[in-house]
Formats: sequence, structure tokens, C-alpha cells
Amino acid sequence: MKKQLALTNKEGEVRLLSSEDFKEFKSAPEILPASLIKKLGVRGPQKSPKKVVTTIRLSPDVIQKFKATGDGWQSRVDAALRQFINEHPITR
Repeated sequence: MKKQLALTNKEGEVRLLSSEDFKEFKSAPEILPASLIKKLGVRGPQKSPKKVVTTIRLSPDVIQKFKATGDGWQSRVDAALRQFINEHPITR
């Protein structure tokens, strides 16, 4: 087995990679656990209406309850808020 060269030099800079280096690389599915591959899966186009990224502070117990329901918990928070505003019209 041929000794591999370090990918960085003494200064910690990444050295120029050769075609031999690339031949040694393995694809993500070959080395990562299946659970991580699933999380890194490719997302399709978002369904409309498109959602807006925001930051909101919620009580820890509320977040904990929703997270305990598993994947998709953020969509369930969105659905709960949507149901609330439909049932309780907001007036100023």
C-alpha cells in the first residue's frame, strides 16, 4: 500500500490536490452512516405558498412537545399557529 501524503502542509494550508488524490476519495454514501445520508437528502422544490424564514422565541416546553413528535415538527407548529389564527381572528 502506497503511503498517503497529508492534505495539508506544515503551515496547515491545504496543498494542491493531484488526480491521484481524487482517485482515493470515496463518495459520501460509501463512508457516511445511512441515518446521516437520509438527513442530507436532496430536497425538491418547495410547495407553495413558500414559507418565510424567521426567528421566534417560544417556551421551552412548547418546543420540547413539538420536537418529541419527530421529523416535521416545525410544520406542525405552523399548522397549529394557522389553526389558532383561523379560530381567533386577530384585530387591532
